[in-house]
Amino acid sequence: MPDLPHANHLRAGRYSESGQIYLLTAVTHNRDSVFANWRVGRLIVDQFRQSQTEEWADSLAWVVMPDHFHWLVELKNSTLPALMLATKSHSARAVNARLQRRGALWQRGFHDRAIRREEDLLAVARYIVANPLRAGLVTRVHDYPLWDAKWL
Repeated sequence: MPDLPHANHLRAGRYSESGQIYLLTAVTHNRDSVFANWRVGRLIVDQFRQSQTEEWADSLAWVVMPDHFHWLVELKNSTLPALMLATKSHSARAVNARLQRRGALWQRGFHDRAIRREEDLLAVARYIVANPLRAGLVTRVHDYPLWDAKWL
């Protein structure tokens, strides 16, 4: 896959700090709607849970959309690149095995945004879990099966 024109900009200035809260986003290759099937989407959720078990990051909120995910984490014993590499590579293997497919699951890179301490984390979490509403996938958040937030 050729590099995206802005992929280097995604990495420029990236800094990982333990204890810092980040909003992470990853997009599927060619924006394929791989996770329109919620059972396939649960394979990503398994990776979010694995990162918690391994104490790489605490999951604060997440949503898996048909072609991407948003994940609010507090970084623990990992770096952003290592966390996302593990999440994307393990989930790609699991999804490809489940769907009996080969090839790339994810676009290269990921987007991250450090959340400032003064920001309202509950508002950020609500924004994340409301993605299915804004996308018109459901009329109520609770009708969408692929989200969670520790406060909601």
